[in-house]
Amino acid sequence: MDLKTLTFLVVGATFALYIYIAIRSRAVSTKEFYVAGTGVHPVLNGMATGADWMSAASFISMAGLIAFNGYDASVYLMGWTGGYCLLAMLLAPYLRKHGKFTVPAFIGDRYYSNTARLVAVFCLIVASLTYVIGQMKGIGVAFSRFLEVDFATGLVAGMVIVFIYAVLGGMKGVTNTQIAQYCVLIFAYTVPAVFISLQLTGNPVPQLGLGSDMLGSTTSLLDKLDGTLLDLGFKEYTIQKGSTTNMVLLTLSLMIGTAGLPHVITRFFTVPRVRDARSSAGWALVFIAILYTTAPAVGAMARLNLVSTIQTGEIGAADGNLQYAERPSWFKKWEATGLLQFEDKNNDGRIQYYGPGLDAQAASFGWEGNEMVKVDRDIMVLANPEIANLPNWVIALVAAGGIAAALSTAAGLLLAISSAISHDVLKSTFMPNLSDKAELKAGRIAMAGAIVVAGYLGLNPPGFAAQVVALAFGLAASSLFPALMMGIFSKRMNRAGAIAGMLTGIGSTLLYIFWFKGFLFIQSTAIMADTADNWLFGISTGSFGAVGALLNFIVAFIVSNLTEAPPKEIRVMVENLRVPMGAGDAVDH
Repeated sequence: MDLKTLTFLVVGATFALYIYIAIRSRAVSTKEFYVAGTGVHPVLNGMATGADWMSAASFISMAGLIAFNGYDASVYLMGWTGGYCLLAMLLAPYLRKHGKFTVPAFIGDRYYSNTARLVAVFCLIVASLTYVIGQMKGIGVAFSRFLEVDFATGLVAGMVIVFIYAVLGGMKGVTNTQIAQYCVLIFAYTVPAVFISLQLTGNPVPQLGLGSDMLGSTTSLLDKLDGTLLDLGFKEYTIQKGSTTNMVLLTLSLMIGTAGLPHVITRFFTVPRVRDARSSAGWALVFIAILYTTAPAVGAMARLNLVSTIQTGEIGAADGNLQYAERPSWFKKWEATGLLQFEDKNNDGRIQYYGPGLDAQAASFGWEGNEMVKVDRDIMVLANPEIANLPNWVIALVAAGGIAAALSTAAGLLLAISSAISHDVLKSTFMPNLSDKAELKAGRIAMAGAIVVAGYLGLNPPGFAAQVVALAFGLAASSLFPALMMGIFSKRMNRAGAIAGMLTGIGSTLLYIFWFKGFLFIQSTAIMADTADNWLFGISTGSFGAVGALLNFIVAFIVSNLTEAPPKEIRVMVENLRVPMGAGDAVDH
């Protein structure tokens, strides 16, 4: 069976499964729409959390960034996994014990203020919408290759699928769908990694294959990759290339941003008890670790396969570069998406692919420049099985997995946005008499609107999927995380401090992003070019969230100490949050 037909069958079967689950699990009450009726088993909730967590950025983009950035991209692995541990230990159990459906609901109660609730809603929507833009980029990449159409058409097709099953099912449908999606995406990620590890090193375990010798050689895979890249004028794969300060801040921003992301926090409200929230967090970490420990091997092997395919023979040799007319089928198919582009600058019919370190030598050959003018990082995981000539069923499986990863997180984020608007803005603030039926309708309308806005912005995202997601984590880190941490661990923090801190954090981070990325990420409105030479103290836009969080903490602390302390009942509530059930009454100090 040819690849296109097989891909349609595999992906179509997974779509049918997702939509069937969404229809069977259709939410009929607000409790089912927001938190799946709080009846999900911890292991299943851990699996759904893993799917919710492992977005297009994890499945599609992270390994692509690792492939091209090498050592420097390890910050994404450390930041995202470390942040999940932070969330599981310091926030999730306490928020679940409080018992409210949403993050803004907790902030509104803890800071005894509807204003604080509305500020939290604004922060949540800004961070979640930015995150969805990253997912839409991943959806567009996956669907454009699967349908063999341009990126924009693939994105629109993906938006329609998200609309059908996320708007219908609510959290109940999304949870059940995400369990199925986790099984699809983890199988789709690990199977080709095993095949390629065997192919290159003879070791079936990708994590071990990364450090093994090449098959039939005494040279390790990483040494081979370093040498190949140096020969082509690129920097070594295994060395640090960027600023240490920026790497530390990016890791910190990703960590605390993870702990402030509302769509992940909401997952801990879907289990029956606080103990189950802790258990599901542990299971989720196990499920997440399977993919995250495989990603470095996938990235390194994908880069080695790519350069070996495009650039053959010795640099400068008459037959040393791939003839464009003889390019492999995978190359042609990705060209059709617009995510891989070649320009024959010196009209010799060959592909000259090299890095800046080879510019002078290439000029002596009469080459006019690197002719691979676009290799989108987000294609690497999906293209890797095709580059490695794996069986068609493996390639089809990877397409299904990439789509599952993008759809699962997009649905969770859209639910966070819709619940914030329908529950926290309408029901809890402006329309307290709103019926369950009307609230459900408002939530679905809000979700549909968010899909349209995110899809539009996803047509021209401000970076690769993982880079856009890093911006979202920075926004959550600078605004929601400090308010949640101080709300749980500081009885002195009051509403004035929390509001001032959240506005300072989100405002400073948005200003920094817009300064370099442009308003609504439109580059033509950027004030400065987004380059290391222009960044403040060498801090990238993705790393600034940690600085915004620090400003949030400082402003909140100063303002809260200059204003009236919280009421006694709020201080008792904070104490009770941290006291285990059955340990006795809280004592106000």
